[in-house]
Amino acid sequence: MFRLSEDDLKGRILGCADGPASFNAQATANGGRVISCDPLYICTKAQIEERIAETYEEVIGQTRHNQEKFVWDTIPSVEELGRVRLSAMQEFLQDYEVGKSAGRYVTAELPQLPFSVGAFDLVLCSHFLFLYSANLSLEFHLSAITELRRIAKEVRIFPVLDYNAEVSPYLTPVIEACTAQGLKTNLERVPYEFQRGGNQMLRVS
Repeated sequence: MFRLSEDDLKGRILGCADGPASFNAQATANGGRVISCDPLYICTKAQIEERIAETYEEVIGQTRHNQEKFVWDTIPSVEELGRVRLSAMQEFLQDYEVGKSAGRYVTAELPQLPFSVGAFDLVLCSHFLFLYSANLSLEFHLSAITELRRIAKEVRIFPVLDYNAEVSPYLTPVIEACTAQGLKTNLERVPYEFQRGGNQMLRVS
């Protein structure tokens, strides 16, 4: 979803709003330098496990109810989706306590992050900005992206759709605001699509 190259993976990467994802664990095991941040990380491993168990059926149920909004090729069914997601979350949980002690899982949330200017080569923000356009204002998006650019040379955001699989109404205003600030933006198609129509990322540099 982020078109990551071998060179990208050699840099200093921040995963913003990562939640219980396995990217940090996998990248670290392969020699990468990744930090993840999310307000979820204030919780203990046991608390996160409990939250996953409490919300799993609801999330899968919502997906089953909205199956027409997803592309079922790589993942052929809702049941397989559940298996894949639980496997990823288990990989995260196995890494969480060690990674937290090592400073790889940081409790933080946009629009203000506890990192220095230029601390990262690349920030990845998956399924947060744009996706929750109904809950997060345009002003929040602009502040968040300004903050991400403060700490990294490049920002990649995926997808650019909202929760209803429509292009976020904030996409054009965000691009215009970034351009006005002298930033380079590029809307790129990526070789990944699960949310129907969700095959583009926004690159800001």
